[in-house]
Amino acid sequence: MQVFTSQMLDGLASKAKVNPRLRQHKNIHSSYQDPCQRLFNAIEPGSYIRPHKHATDPRDEMLVAVRGLMALVTFNDDGEVTDVVRFGSEKYGAECAVGVELTSGTWHTVLALVPACLLLEVKAGPFDPNQPKDLAPWAPEEGSDEVGVYLQYLAKVVGKS
Repeated sequence: MQVFTSQMLDGLASKAKVNPRLRQHKNIHSSYQDPCQRLFNAIEPGSYIRPHKHATDPRDEMLVAVRGLMALVTFNDDGEVTDVVRFGSEKYGAECAVGVELTSGTWHTVLALVPACLLLEVKAGPFDPNQPKDLAPWAPEEGSDEVGVYLQYLAKVVGKS
């Protein structure tokens, strides 16, 4: 049995704050061969998760808010935003979704809208670390100079939703 304590989640959020990528994950599954891959992901505002999809190794993905308020942004094949879904813990009101499930061919990213966001990610395994996801060719590469401008654009899109 695994028990997920507030202290464990606090520690994960603290690590995300000092991580240069402003996020930190913790696998719950015991190996990449497990038929169900599960992990907590702590995300801070300003973290850039390059838009991606899971089509080469098709896996639907479920994201459930544990703490905080986030925005799921989906895109078409040309990189145009198709939808924004805010999701978060019950603290953010009944109109806020608790989570989302995405099909493997959906381009998407997640933005943290408040500090110390935590989500639970679930997708089918096994997981091949050599082919984790398809990165959007129209989105800036992580660490590039264009990331800041792109994050500002996404923040405006999310703010309008």
